[in-house]
Amino acid sequence: MQNKSTQSVWPLILSASAILMITMGARQSTGLFVFPISHSTGLGIVEISFALAVGQFVWGAVQPIFGAIADKWGSHRVLILGAILLAAGLALTPFVTSEWGLIVTMGLLSAAGAGAGSFSTLIGATAQSLPPERRSFAGGVINAGGSLGQFVFAPLLQAIIGGFGWVTALLTMAGTTLLTIPIAYSLRGGTAPNPAPVDSSSTGGLRSQVIQALANPSYLYLHAGFFTCGFHIAFLVTHLPGEVALCGHSANVSAASLAIIGLFNVAGSLLAGALGSRYKMKYILAVMYGSRGLMIALYLLAPKTELTFYIFAAGLGFTWLATVPPTAGIVGKLFGTRYLATLFGLTLLTHQVGGFLGAWLGGIAMAHDGNYLWMWYADIALASAAALVNLPIREEKI
Repeated sequence: MQNKSTQSVWPLILSASAILMITMGARQSTGLFVFPISHSTGLGIVEISFALAVGQFVWGAVQPIFGAIADKWGSHRVLILGAILLAAGLALTPFVTSEWGLIVTMGLLSAAGAGAGSFSTLIGATAQSLPPERRSFAGGVINAGGSLGQFVFAPLLQAIIGGFGWVTALLTMAGTTLLTIPIAYSLRGGTAPNPAPVDSSSTGGLRSQVIQALANPSYLYLHAGFFTCGFHIAFLVTHLPGEVALCGHSANVSAASLAIIGLFNVAGSLLAGALGSRYKMKYILAVMYGSRGLMIALYLLAPKTELTFYIFAAGLGFTWLATVPPTAGIVGKLFGTRYLATLFGLTLLTHQVGGFLGAWLGGIAMAHDGNYLWMWYADIALASAAALVNLPIREEKI
C-alpha cells in the first residue's frame, strides 16, 4: 500500500472522475445517433444495433487487457491511447456507409478507446493509494463523474444534432475526448509500473490471481449479476430513444431522459460508495438489481406520457451504474488491489457480454415485433435473478 493520506489522493480521484465523465458521456449517448445514421446511410436498425452491440462487447473485452497493461506499465499510457482511439472512431463514423464500416468505427475503435479510459483503469489507478475502507467511496466519486458526463453530453449532443446535424455532433464529441490526454498525465502516480507495492492480501503473479479468482464462487456470482447489469444498460442506452419514439414523443424527450438517468446516477453512485463503507456490499447490489425489475414492471403498467419517461429515468438512474463501486469494492476485498484493474476488468467483460445481447436483441425485437415488449420481460426476469445470485456471496468484513 502506498503511504499517502486520503486527502493527498483527492486530485487523483477527481482527475479519474473527469476522464470518466468524458468517455462515458460519449459512450452513453450513442443511442441518439441510431435513427440519424439510419436515415443518412439507409442501414436498418438491426445492422446498426449489431454494430453497437459489438461495441458493447469490445468495451468490456478490452478492459482486462488494458487493466493488465495499466497494472504493469502505468495507467496514463493506457488512457492516452484510449483517447486517441475514441476520437478516431467518433471522427471516422460519419464517413462510413456500410455495416462493416460502422462495426470498425463504433464497434471497434471508439469502443476500445472508451474501454481504455473506463472503470478498470481508473479505479485501479486510485485503489492502491487508498485504505480499504475508503475505496468504495472513491469508486462512487469516480463513477459519479461518468454519470455526470451522460447528464451533460446527452442533451448537448441532441441540441447539436437538431441545430447542426449528427455529423457535427460526432465531430464535436471526437474533439472533446482529446481533452482527456492532459488530464491523464496527472494519473502517472496512480497504478505504477512494476515493481509496484504489493498488497498484503495479494499473493502470486497475475496468472495466479486470475486462477484464484475464477475458482472463487463469490467472484463468479459477481460476474452473473454484472451480466444482467450490462444487458439492462446496453438495451436502454441503445433503444430507449426508439421506445420514446414508439410512444409518439420527440427526440428531445429521449435526450432529456438519458440526461435524467445520468443526473440521478450521480446521487446513486455517491450513495452506493458511501454505503459500501458501512454495510455489506452484496446486499447493496441485491437491492439495486431487485429494484430495477420492480421499476420496469411499474413502467409497463403506467401510461406512456413524457412525465412517465422522466420518472422512469430518474428511478433507473439511481441504480444505473451505481453497481460499479460495490462490485469493484468486493473484488478488492476478496483479492486485494495489486491486480484489481485486471480482475475487475474481467467482471466488466461479463457485463458487456450481457451488453452485447441487450443492444443486439433489442434491435431484433424491434424489427420482428415492432416493439420491445419481450425485452422488457427478459429484463425483469434477469434483474430478479441478479438480486438473488448476489446473496450467497461470502464478503469478508473490512
